[in-house]
Amino acid sequence: MTIPPGAARELLALAISAAELGGGVLQRFFRRLRAGEVSEKSRNDFVSAADQASEAAIVSFLRARAPDLGMLAEEQGASGDATVRWVLDPLDGTLNFVRGFPHFAVSLALVAEGRIELGVVHDPMRGETFTAVLGGGAFCNGTPLEASRRAGLAGGFVTTGFPYRVMPYLDEYLAVFRDAFLLAGALRRPGAAALDLAHTAAGIFDAFFEFGLSAWDIAAGTLLVREAGGVVTNLAGGEDVFAHGNIVAGGPQVQPELLALIAPHLAGGRVPAP
Repeated sequence: MTIPPGAARELLALAISAAELGGGVLQRFFRRLRAGEVSEKSRNDFVSAADQASEAAIVSFLRARAPDLGMLAEEQGASGDATVRWVLDPLDGTLNFVRGFPHFAVSLALVAEGRIELGVVHDPMRGETFTAVLGGGAFCNGTPLEASRRAGLAGGFVTTGFPYRVMPYLDEYLAVFRDAFLLAGALRRPGAAALDLAHTAAGIFDAFFEFGLSAWDIAAGTLLVREAGGVVTNLAGGEDVFAHGNIVAGGPQVQPELLALIAPHLAGGRVPAP
């Protein structure tokens, strides 16, 4: 199923309003969380009253205005139509948020039968809203985005995330990190995959890689990078990044080199999977 272009634009406007609504909730909670408003779902995976309040506001808003569409939200799980549904992370970068580090975002995408039709990543602390519709380009606050046109990985500015959800692959990840560190100009780990992808779409970062992410971490950002002229694949070079949550993204000349750098460390078909 494909969302008609006219409908996609209307739904994008709805998604922007929803993401910014959630961002407003996060701003009200930021550095104001009380004792007992943060818990650890699993090791290094936190949830706070802010996540829950942002998600509740966004889900209620979307259900009231687009009741026929399903929902896959980080805290509430899946509901409604699974073939066409919103994929929501109400607070990407929860640990940053909990510790008062102002680097986090709301990520919202519409996915139809596995294809990402539109995506929004809203950064409430910087007032930046990254948007994309399939086939319509990527933008930040209305300004077109262009992924890195760097000629290769050497000297590049690369971002990553540590693989807490796939700890059995830590040695492989560290080997990849070492090789990337030796070749790239700099590596960063900001701690919010949705923003990493948005900033890769904007050409701030030349490339991004991480293992074992969830659909809500990467759906919107994946479309942003692709619509900005970048490349996003799984570790095998395929387009399906949802199956295992492994992602390699970047400019069209940088991403293939990063993918080739990673491949030898996952020989024998071993694929990180949470």
